[in-house]
Amino acid sequence: MSDTKTALVVSAHSADFVWRAGGAIALHVAQGWRVHIVCLSYGERGESAKLWRQAGMTMDRVKTDRRAEAEEAAGILGASVEFLDIGDYPMRADLDVVFHLAGVYRELRPSFVLSHSLKDPYNFDHPLATHIAQEARVVAQAHGHEPQVPVIGAPPVFLFEPHQPEQCEWKPELFLDITPVWEKKRAAFETMRAQEHLWEYYTRVGLQRGAQASRNSDFKITYAEAFQRVFPHVTQGALA
Repeated sequence: MSDTKTALVVSAHSADFVWRAGGAIALHVAQGWRVHIVCLSYGERGESAKLWRQAGMTMDRVKTDRRAEAEEAAGILGASVEFLDIGDYPMRADLDVVFHLAGVYRELRPSFVLSHSLKDPYNFDHPLATHIAQEARVVAQAHGHEPQVPVIGAPPVFLFEPHQPEQCEWKPELFLDITPVWEKKRAAFETMRAQEHLWEYYTRVGLQRGAQASRNSDFKITYAEAFQRVFPHVTQGALA
């Protein structure tokens, strides 16, 4: 078994991992981790308005463009990425999707998982993605599911920041300093040409969370990402 530490990111749409967790991805890759991203959809219906305004646009062209953007962004961040193409607006998942993702858990054996907030009244795809990610985590822990394959442990799950956190009942419980990799995250932003209107918004989010992270620590932090925990933090020997 490889000694390389791993992490899993489950993204509802092809751009979500960039805005919300691009810094965490790049930071861990820089430290030698393997980070794998699963995009459940391309965001082809609901998050590609700029492309649909072009004359003669087709669904296949939208998917191709969004996939290319996400692959370019993942390459900049240093992560691997796969696409399950289960559709968006609305998103639906069958058992095959859950079992596939459970297989990803068992193969990757992640030390932690990143996905969306548990609630989002503006976008039902987002909490569904997290539901799928957590259901697959439980399946991957079940000894009776494909018993010839070793089960996983209990990787912590962190929920990255939604677009409107207050309405999603999400609050920051962990700040991650992403200042050293900010330029990579910004470069990954700029591959998302179909959603250029979000570049500056998420730059402001990074600065805001950086200011809050500084206020809650002894560190000077310019850019940060914030996460909410799902499970209790467990430590041995000391609290800090």
